[in-house]
Amino acid sequence: MHSSFALLRATSALALTLAAIAPAAAQTAASPQEQDGAEEIVVNGSYARSLAAATDAKRRADYGLDSISSTDIGKFPTQNVAEALQLITGVAITRPRGEGLYVSVRGLGPQFQSTLLNGRPVALNDLIENGGAAGRQFRFEMLPAEFVANIDVVKTPTSDMTEGALGGNIDVRTFRPFDAGNKVTANLRGTYTSQTKKVKPNATLIGSHTFGDTFGILIGAQYWGKAVRNDRFMNFGWNLDRFTSAARGGLQPGLYTPTRTRPTIETEDRKRISGLVSAQWRPTPELETTLDVLATRLDVAYDEFGLDIYPDDTSVAGHTPVIVPGSVKLQGNTVVAATINDVRFMASREYSLNRHDLLTIGLKQTWNHDRFHVTANLNWSSAHSFHPSNAEGTVRSRAVFFAPLVYDGSAGYKVTPTIATPVDINNPANYQLFTFNIAPKNSKDWDRFARLDGAYDLDGFFRKLAIGGEYHWRKRDYWRRDFLVTSSNGQPLTSLGAGAYQQIPYDDFLKGVGGNSPRSWLVPVTSAYYNALFTPAVANSALTPSDQAASFKTTEKTASAYARLDYGTSLGGVALIGNVGLRYVRTDQNATGFLRAGNVITPAAFPKTFNDWLPSFNLKAELTKTLIARFAASRVLTRPNVTDSAPRITLSTDAPTASGGNPQLLPFLATQFDGALEWYFNPKGALTGAVFYKAMDDYITAQNVNIDIPGRGTVLLSTQINGGNAKVYGVEAGYNQVFTFLPKPFDGLGMQASYTHTSVQANYTAGARPIVDQLIGLSKNSFNLVGFYEKGPLSTRLSYVWRGRYLSGTGSTTQAPNYTAAFGTLDGSIGYKLLPNVQLSVEAINLAGAKLYTYNDASNRFGEINYWGRTILFGVRAEF
Repeated sequence: MHSSFALLRATSALALTLAAIAPAAAQTAASPQEQDGAEEIVVNGSYARSLAAATDAKRRADYGLDSISSTDIGKFPTQNVAEALQLITGVAITRPRGEGLYVSVRGLGPQFQSTLLNGRPVALNDLIENGGAAGRQFRFEMLPAEFVANIDVVKTPTSDMTEGALGGNIDVRTFRPFDAGNKVTANLRGTYTSQTKKVKPNATLIGSHTFGDTFGILIGAQYWGKAVRNDRFMNFGWNLDRFTSAARGGLQPGLYTPTRTRPTIETEDRKRISGLVSAQWRPTPELETTLDVLATRLDVAYDEFGLDIYPDDTSVAGHTPVIVPGSVKLQGNTVVAATINDVRFMASREYSLNRHDLLTIGLKQTWNHDRFHVTANLNWSSAHSFHPSNAEGTVRSRAVFFAPLVYDGSAGYKVTPTIATPVDINNPANYQLFTFNIAPKNSKDWDRFARLDGAYDLDGFFRKLAIGGEYHWRKRDYWRRDFLVTSSNGQPLTSLGAGAYQQIPYDDFLKGVGGNSPRSWLVPVTSAYYNALFTPAVANSALTPSDQAASFKTTEKTASAYARLDYGTSLGGVALIGNVGLRYVRTDQNATGFLRAGNVITPAAFPKTFNDWLPSFNLKAELTKTLIARFAASRVLTRPNVTDSAPRITLSTDAPTASGGNPQLLPFLATQFDGALEWYFNPKGALTGAVFYKAMDDYITAQNVNIDIPGRGTVLLSTQINGGNAKVYGVEAGYNQVFTFLPKPFDGLGMQASYTHTSVQANYTAGARPIVDQLIGLSKNSFNLVGFYEKGPLSTRLSYVWRGRYLSGTGSTTQAPNYTAAFGTLDGSIGYKLLPNVQLSVEAINLAGAKLYTYNDASNRFGEINYWGRTILFGVRAEF
């Protein structure tokens, strides 16, 4: 009742706001009679044309839709698809190391979105750098923005849309020759990153040619490079009651102390090669065949320079950290400063070459004859994330010493805490060799898709009847092993020679950030460790129980059928248009892997079947020629992350933790309602608002339990369970306009803005810790603001995108939850048309040099500081 009342109040407030704004704004908008002629107004600027196309698509749609469009081939509004999507109302993104990667819609995280490529499912690449594998999140870095014609984000689905999204259906459409016509574009750019002070090349060539109205072909190719450096101060959490025993210092119960901490510098050398082919054949006006092929290879050479500090870890025999009681400084129940003896300090170097391949081939056949419409779709897609040499996966080289730790974090999370020790962290004579680890991973994802749709145009109230079905087969094969070399543990680091270590090759770590953590430290040299320790005997060693327990295979077979009925009528001068439909989905899942009991490994398979009925309803009311109201209701689902439902356990090689899957997980299901008002006050401008409500069943939450692993002792296992219900509701508003009514030269000014507020009702647990009214990745508030000027040869744009803090980890019974602090980024671009077909451009990302912070559930518990600097792109684009 409370959430329904809040939703009703939000709807009423939105309606009153639009009603209040309308008279004032109408003073600058044309009347309906004037607008008929105003449709011929031409907006010359590229960004203005993109907004106009998106506005028109939203207005015409019979369901809740937001869109972003390219104005010409190879000319998408931003250099990254994910960063373009964040300008859509209700959309937020994640930016690991400064690059837009994953997309969230209306507060629901990346796994709740269904990403399609040209209307078809696509195989998914995984993060393998550190073994992260989710299995439901499309990595937008795999898709060159220059290949994209438009992206639709559908927030109120219809029954004919492929299921899988509680957030939004994101359909990315690449260019096709009949749309592009006869032209060639070349785009040459350099990408400069301020942290690396390096420029990497970026070149795109796209050509399209049509042979009359019968045949067309489009071919595109791109090489893209980027050097990345992210300065990162990390803390892995705050733990409860680690020093309460007399042997550990005898602290009073109920106090939190920091766990593993790491100042580190992460670097990447990124290279992407992509190709696009699209062919269309139209032998008659009734028949059209379309072939779409996209191939991408992304290589990321990752090199990290870290110093790990373990203030509460007892996993190394003979060493037990002990807190000095008289040194403790408290703020509430947090030990913000203390001295801890016998702490492990670990010089750490981590290297991996990570390769991501994506190939998708789609074939579409349409037949339109009089009132009959038939469409057939076939798609084959493969994604492969791996290390080019399995023997050289993620290579972790380490050296340690044990010493007292003095820390003080009382200054808060926006500065680095004081971290000191009497032992010189830059002297190689103080270090001993520690466990050397190589972790190769191989993640393969296959996706096969077949679909048949038929529709018949009707007369009267019912306008069209559509029926269809699809079959979707997907397989994930994930393999991992860990080579752990301990034979040299305890020997001096210097025993490998002077070439086995170095000072970090940077002297400006987190420059401009206050605090007194180490700014320079010693790290291993990867090649020296590898050559000395990765012997043929190690390389040929047998798989261990841990290796087998970390690998799995999961197969999904999905069969679905739908019926959709479109309707339309006029009631009291109001045009009512919409659709109603029902979708049936059967999912057969088989998760296979290995169960572990001590060191005994048993193969296991967990078949499971889901049957779901998903009704949908959409209503669009054209109240006037400029004002549209919408209402929608639907039942939607999202399947669990593949790794969450796989029978697996992956042990950390750095800490007493593990992660595992649960093959008995049920899908997320939700009932959702949407209401919207949209005012199109002129052909190139709109003021829109919407309210939404999602009631989720079988919400999947984290569960943390301690388990005993032979040879490792007690570790904290993180897994997933279906943990109850959650409700998400909120309001969003968007505005865009080109100020053509202003006198010259100011008539080239324009503006775009949006705001989203999201609330949640939820009550679940992480271990024994209650999590109330919070979901991972959900920001209560977010907004974007874009100003642009386009006149003659000049085009400029400045945007600011901001999202509020959000829960990024639920914690556990004894570990505090953690949050990502509010973050905003300022981006800009300038373009100048040197010739009618040649344009120079400069784009800047993170102009203000924003830093990303995290902290635990109290701001005096420091978390992370990330700084990746500014990115500048400059170049020339020519069209022939």
